[in-house]
Amino acid sequence: MAYSIGNVATSNYATVCSFSPIPAGWVVTSSYSSAGCAGTGVAYSIGNVATSNYATVCSFSPIPTGWVVTSSYSSAGCAGTGVAYSIAKVTTSNYATVCSFSPIPTGWVVTSSYSSAGCAGTGIAYTLANVATSNYASVCSFSPIPTGWRVTGSYRNAGCAGSGISYNISRS
Repeated sequence: MAYSIGNVATSNYATVCSFSPIPAGWVVTSSYSSAGCAGTGVAYSIGNVATSNYATVCSFSPIPTGWVVTSSYSSAGCAGTGVAYSIAKVTTSNYATVCSFSPIPTGWVVTSSYSSAGCAGTGIAYTLANVATSNYASVCSFSPIPTGWRVTGSYRNAGCAGSGISYNISRS
C-alpha cells in the first residue's frame, strides 16, 4: 500500500488519516469518514495552535503542554466519541477553571472543585492556581503537590467536592 505524505512545517492546518502521527503542538479539530484512508476509513482535520490561546478539539486529540480543558460537550464533528473540548493556553495565566479530566500543568495546584454542567462526562470542574511565585497555598487533597513543596496541615473543606479535605502547603 502507498501513502501520500506531506510536510506541515509551514502550515497551520492539514487533513490526515487517523493513523497518522499528530505533530507536537497540533490538535485534532474534527474527524470524519473518508474513503481515502484505507484501513480505518477515518480522517482528521488538524491545526497548529502555536500562535493561538484558545481552540476547540475532539476529545481524543492530544492536549499540548501548557494547555487545559475548560469545557466539554457533544459534537457531531468528532466521529467516534462525539465529544469535543474547549481548550486554553495557560502559560501566561495564574488561575484557570478546568474540567477534572484536564491535564494539570507542572507547578499548578487544585484549589477547589465543584459540579459543572460544562464538563460532560465527569460533571466536575476544578479551579487551578499557578504557585510559581507563591510560598504558601491551600489545595484540595487530590491536587498534585509541586516539587519542592510540603504539606504543613490539613482541614475539612466543602469546596473540595469529592474528598472534602484541603491541605496547607509551603515551599520546603
